[in-house]
Amino acid sequence: MITGSIVALVTPMNPDGSVDWAALERLLDMHLTAGTAAIGAVGTTGESATLSVPEHCEVIKYCVDYMAGRIPILAGTGANATWEAIELTRAAAAAGADACLLVTPYYNRPTQRGLYEHFKAVAEAVDVPQVLYNVPGRTAVDMLNETVLQLADIPNIVGIKDATGDIPRARDLIARCPGDFAIYSGDDATAMELILAGGHGNISVTANVLPEMVVELCRLALAGDREGASAVNARLAALNRALFLEANPIPVKWALAHEGIIGPGIRLPLTPLDEKFHAEVIAALEVART
Repeated sequence: MITGSIVALVTPMNPDGSVDWAALERLLDMHLTAGTAAIGAVGTTGESATLSVPEHCEVIKYCVDYMAGRIPILAGTGANATWEAIELTRAAAAAGADACLLVTPYYNRPTQRGLYEHFKAVAEAVDVPQVLYNVPGRTAVDMLNETVLQLADIPNIVGIKDATGDIPRARDLIARCPGDFAIYSGDDATAMELILAGGHGNISVTANVLPEMVVELCRLALAGDREGASAVNARLAALNRALFLEANPIPVKWALAHEGIIGPGIRLPLTPLDEKFHAEVIAALEVART
């Protein structure tokens, strides 16, 4: 089981929108040095929605090959068509990804039965560990705890990224799930509380920018050190908010570009961060570092 800080990695891009492979290597090296527990490749933060299927698979394979087993790769392979999720998951497994992250099917709004059958079909089609991903604020569908509990009985469905930010709901899930079922936060603002409640880590946007601090936050929370974790969390709070001033990954890509780590490339329909938010992001970075 992967525990700790898992970065929801951005996909760096050149000005023309093509993938910037040299910048991707810099990001991977940064996380290797920081002690990040795993790389979440080509999820929402990685602009999975605007990469073509070949590009999507190529980025996953590049991460796997470059890291060469030094850090596990959690490959984003969700889709709102079950056949496409199976195709992406097969490609990630063939590339050597350690596990796959599958978001609930967005836009078409399946029922709870449809969600169960979707994830069951992918799990049965591809023999690779799979982590569910529930983010109703983006997908317009909410996978209830009862459905998660049903899916947890499928052997290669090994965990969930809970991005609801609802800590009482997360506590209920932690109390009822099997002990070997990993529950990760997908919401930086509430990640500390979820981990202290018995969660296993944080699949983090903020870790793109300050990976060492998110690693430390997760380490302290996993150790049950509320006081220590709270001190780190307080320093990160403004940044956690600032990185969602516009739709993710707009602010985090701007912050990384501001830091000189990647270029400013981003794909339409996303556009660069509005200038009126620049000062707030910079100030939040400064607060976190003090």
